[in-house]
Amino acid sequence: MYGKPSPTVTVNGRVYRAPERPTVVVCVDGSEPGYIEKAAEAGMAPWFARVLAEGTSHVADCVVPTFTNPNNLSIVTGAPPSVHGICGNFFYDREADAEVMMNDPKFLRVGTILAALQGAGAKVAVVTAKDKLRGLLGNGLALAPGKAVSFSSEKADKATLAENGIENVLDLVGQPLPDVYSAALSEFVFAAGVRLMETMRPDVMFLSTTDYIQHKHAPGTAVANRFYAMMDSYLARLDALGCVVALTADHGMNAKHDKAGKPDVIYLQDLFDAWYGAGKTRVILPITDPYVVHHGALGSFATAYMAPDLARDAIARLRAMPGIDLVFDRGDACRRFELPEDRMGDIVVVSTRHKVIGTGVARHDLSQLKEPLRSHGGVSEQKVPLIANRRADLPAGGRLRNFDVFDLALNRVQAA
Repeated sequence: MYGKPSPTVTVNGRVYRAPERPTVVVCVDGSEPGYIEKAAEAGMAPWFARVLAEGTSHVADCVVPTFTNPNNLSIVTGAPPSVHGICGNFFYDREADAEVMMNDPKFLRVGTILAALQGAGAKVAVVTAKDKLRGLLGNGLALAPGKAVSFSSEKADKATLAENGIENVLDLVGQPLPDVYSAALSEFVFAAGVRLMETMRPDVMFLSTTDYIQHKHAPGTAVANRFYAMMDSYLARLDALGCVVALTADHGMNAKHDKAGKPDVIYLQDLFDAWYGAGKTRVILPITDPYVVHHGALGSFATAYMAPDLARDAIARLRAMPGIDLVFDRGDACRRFELPEDRMGDIVVVSTRHKVIGTGVARHDLSQLKEPLRSHGGVSEQKVPLIANRRADLPAGGRLRNFDVFDLALNRVQAA
């Protein structure tokens, strides 16, 4: 593909140039502005320091709810959840009358940039830390050795040619299978990316990490700086291999605890049960996923199902409560946050910067939270980095989004 006239693909109303040189797009889970800068200031991330000074560096908005699945899918589709349909990690499926994880590709309503690029002849690689994302991110790819591969760190030992387009991943990477609750889960993503670039040499590669470290450690702390130093070393190697590297995040992160270090929670289902009686409402927390050790299923965004009269009353009461940032009915929320109306409840509730929303006290096991809670989900976690290792012009005065990162990498950097 390199050295030939660059064709274009149109995906969800946006035009992308096929890569003229190897292109790596990275989603760093939970990376609020400050993590990269603090590590660079400490002298632990020289590649990042150079990119911040000589490359492209901006702050962008991610999509709300500021959770993993909606934002990763926005990034690879170049569109908000109102277009692609993935509005949480977890949702209430009205048709099935069931609360389910949003991991199945059947919930994705549009194609991805990655699949379109493969259709135009590009070799594609996708490596994600959490297996919950693999099927969604790899949707539409024709997986085959040397043409398209998609696998997760979490289940790298189980990768097969039929399911992933690759096998013997642990041998390729030269690292043992990482624990799902560790920084090593993300390091494996970067190590795999480097080895794939050295061997398969994909035209475009998407790498997505986990926020295990960011849930526990704030920007500038020793552990956070070491994590970004690790990332820095691998990204420098990809740069040295001639890659365009563009990086963003799925969401930021904030402390969500009181002065005693305990999670500062508004238990919404308990509140509604007290107001309206048990069984009259259903609270859904879209942060819910299998990795509750990170966050105890506590985030700053919730949606709830209830009768219209109860919804009007709940909106009025919640807007008067301390700790509540925003409350909307479904229509207003979906217009404000670009969400699919058929997959949201009757009201949407967003808590303030340092508060989280739970269902009921008895429904959250917080015994595994070993550090004061840091979490995400609200508008207060919407700011994320948008950077590239080469200088590029971006439209002046417009709102930058994390899902502009493929436009940055393919259209802006490579045209510069």
